[in-house]
Amino acid sequence: MSVEVRNVTAPEYSDWLRAVDTGFLNITSRSPEEVASRLARTDLGRTWGAFDEGRCVATYRSFAQELTVPGGAAVPTDAISAVTVTASHRGRGLLRQMIIADLTAAKERGDVVANLVAAEYRIYGRFGFGRATSTAKWVVSVPRTGLDLRRWSPPEDGARIDLVDGAEVRKHGPAFHDRWRALQPGAIDRDDRWWSVNTGLEPTTPPFTEPFHAVYRSAAGEVEGLATYTVEGNWNDAKQPENILSVRRLSAMSPTVERALWHFLCSLDWVVEVRTGQRAPDDLLPHYLPDPRAAHLAGTADYLWLRVLDTARALTARTYGTPGTLVLDVRDGAGMASGRYLLDATADGATCTPTTRSADITLGADALGSLYLGDETPTRLAALGSVTEERAGALARAEALFHTPRRPWCPDMF
Repeated sequence: MSVEVRNVTAPEYSDWLRAVDTGFLNITSRSPEEVASRLARTDLGRTWGAFDEGRCVATYRSFAQELTVPGGAAVPTDAISAVTVTASHRGRGLLRQMIIADLTAAKERGDVVANLVAAEYRIYGRFGFGRATSTAKWVVSVPRTGLDLRRWSPPEDGARIDLVDGAEVRKHGPAFHDRWRALQPGAIDRDDRWWSVNTGLEPTTPPFTEPFHAVYRSAAGEVEGLATYTVEGNWNDAKQPENILSVRRLSAMSPTVERALWHFLCSLDWVVEVRTGQRAPDDLLPHYLPDPRAAHLAGTADYLWLRVLDTARALTARTYGTPGTLVLDVRDGAGMASGRYLLDATADGATCTPTTRSADITLGADALGSLYLGDETPTRLAALGSVTEERAGALARAEALFHTPRRPWCPDMF
């Protein structure tokens, strides 16, 4: 009997969740309450499964999202998650059927791009996705920072840092995040469920453990920064504390606020090491410390992958490093982003329209995805064979156009 690929029904949802856990090698036991809660927030019309004699052997889902692009605009995005194929059914084209069906529906719906966080590197390039953001982790040796930890003082100008509970975060966090994400290309929106899950209001597997939340408030009382962290208690044989603080999230409206939050975390009694969690690859953290060498880079990796669905709308939505024009010939095997487009960037905004003019550069949909948010550059992609310069000087123009002051960053898993 052939494997059937289709949308999941409500009675099949528990089996679909089991297949997700199997695909990610998780041995879990989800309560009926958690399954019901997840189902209530799941769009089954965007939830796919492959069924072999009634058993779910592959999974896939998407949901609506907003992605911030250079310049601060948010574009409608098809966010993809829970992609698995059971080991016994690999190599049968099940993912291809699910992803093409979903991307086709997303384009028809009017989504500008699709994105995902890739568990494995080699899967998504063949579907037109390109690595669009990177992530980095630092470990800070607190005694080596050069900070006078005995004399930490609150922020100046009447601002303050307060420890709050999950209810307070749910009250002020969503509005703060919406303000912050407009400043950060690569950031995504967070729905009500995100705030419920990450503050312990909704049941999860494994059970939620309450973290600490530090809020930076301006003198006027407005939330300007938020840090969420946990602390692992350790004591050495000499009865000295050697606690490790792990940051789950830290975002701030300005470098001044960000510096204050990092200094606060490094000042906590008994903490000798701070682990930053996922940060931007060009994060300023080391240079907020008197001795930047106290923060050593613990690892870097690709993070958000992006696939352009509507080239004209995508390139019109973002801003550019300099005024100029460029003709891009986009090659897309699935046909979704294909075409030759004239990009005209001005100080007042950009337009991108189909054109018959000769191309300046040629690139695939995956390269366009890598280039779009500014994490990659045309010159680097050309060196890797992913972009071809068709007219002398075009790469230099593309380099100036797509330049961004800071690299994009997505702090959230989905």
